[in-house]
Amino acid sequence: MANHKSALKRIRANEAKRLRNRYQAKTTRTFIKRLKAATDKVEAMELYKKVASMLDKLAKKNVIHKNNASNKKSRLAKFVNAIG
Repeated sequence: MANHKSALKRIRANEAKRLRNRYQAKTTRTFIKRLKAATDKVEAMELYKKVASMLDKLAKKNVIHKNNASNKKSRLAKFVNAIG
């Protein structure tokens, strides 16, 4: 157990950040699934913009690695461009 007041505060803060990060990452995964299910190119392009932004934000906040975000964006861009 923590011996200092500041350590107790860190525990509380870390838990709050963990939950926030988990929520944002899960929301992004949901939008990626929605994008992969899209069949209309216009709809897919709009969703791609939103998903790319979400991935960039996750990478900026170190929730996911920047290369992971880059790879995901690249694959999704290929997918969107392949929609006829």
